[in-house]
Amino acid sequence: MPDTRRVPVPSTDHSSDVPAAFRHTTFDPLEAKDLLFDEILQRRESGYDVDDVVARAATIDPDDREAVLSLVDEMATATRRDDWSHHEPDALEAITATWASRPVRVPVDDARLHDQLHAAWLGRIAGCNVGKPVEMGSHWTVERIRDYLELADAYPLDDYFPVIDPTPEGFELRDNWTDTLRGLVDGSARDDDIDYPILALHLLEQHGTQLHPRHVGDAWLELFPIVQVFTAERAAYINLVNGVEPPETATHRNPYREWIGALIRGDVFGYVNPGDPATAAEQSYQDASLSHVGNGIYGEMWAAALVASAFVAADAREAIDTATLVVPPASRLAEAITHVVRLFDEGASWDEAVVSIREHYGHYSWVHTINNAALIVAGLLWGEGDYMKSLSLTVMGGWDTDSNGATVGSVAGILHGTAGLPARLVEPLHDRTRSALFGYDHSVISDLAERTHRLAANGLS
Repeated sequence: MPDTRRVPVPSTDHSSDVPAAFRHTTFDPLEAKDLLFDEILQRRESGYDVDDVVARAATIDPDDREAVLSLVDEMATATRRDDWSHHEPDALEAITATWASRPVRVPVDDARLHDQLHAAWLGRIAGCNVGKPVEMGSHWTVERIRDYLELADAYPLDDYFPVIDPTPEGFELRDNWTDTLRGLVDGSARDDDIDYPILALHLLEQHGTQLHPRHVGDAWLELFPIVQVFTAERAAYINLVNGVEPPETATHRNPYREWIGALIRGDVFGYVNPGDPATAAEQSYQDASLSHVGNGIYGEMWAAALVASAFVAADAREAIDTATLVVPPASRLAEAITHVVRLFDEGASWDEAVVSIREHYGHYSWVHTINNAALIVAGLLWGEGDYMKSLSLTVMGGWDTDSNGATVGSVAGILHGTAGLPARLVEPLHDRTRSALFGYDHSVISDLAERTHRLAANGLS
């Protein structure tokens, strides 16, 4: 069995020739240098030739904002390499045209639906909080997470992360640790992985089936402080403020347009369309396309379909198989999901799967859609039908730990109901969550579930 402490270095490095002056770890679209570096990576990852831009970047002053932004904007006209083999459309009609068949709607068990929705919210919020203190993939690698847990005599993870006092040298917990470590949880901490589902519920109550990307953008501007949205969402937010309209909000100076921000916004579209993955995916497109393209959009559509499928699936594998039908089959996301499922079918161990996922997809940012979706699939498959094991494996897999924990927690919660959720995770939440959304701080979790049930049971208008 491979030791996940010695994982191969990803074979593809799209940044090796980018001048050091542009390298960073902040992913902030307000910073011109960040935009240039990250746009170069985004273009190369999606098959474009920007070598000339990289060469000229070495000749300009990194602090000359206008010169840097000029290079960023120039990449909008870059051409794809002739050897690019993927087909990754952006328009909804073009995406659905790639579906081999439309996933069918399966009737839900009305007697279970209320409990499943309650478990979905609880499972998502608990899963998010489990992953929050180690949410920094550049620091909290698989190796460092395991080392910390072994020092605390808590490996494998079976609860919230434990407290080690004082924190050992070489480990840097996120500043939310005072609210998210074991014994310190007193209600859910605030997180965008919780804000976005609350916002989606609000949007669907307001607009129903008429939801449009502009509605989503208006709600962001009204209810969300800009400092509480990140990467693609912050770039789209800036574009909205500057008068840019959808779908250009997703592409103009937005190198994060295929990152995980849309995937984390998909669950509620599945909650209100239980058993109907195709409709869930189509409705989630209206949310995703404000800030994302390509695999970023597919990530949210897939998450919505995965959640919708979980209400009627026999197990996680069935939900994954159904949800994958809404992902364009020649896309990189479909390739990654299929790769993980194949590993599972071939009998790979969890450690072998983690090594393979990191080897194939570790060149993406730790907050990209593709690599994190692969981990979500792996956590659900190797979790063997157990909520805590699914969540634990996913979080210990690293990268975007709170987002992945939230998605897996949501799906596993639906599959197993409230009876399958560990009391040690749920009870400290005290049925409430913080939120940065104006008017939604200290939301009552059971109330969120009740409102969701009304939409799911009665249908969207």
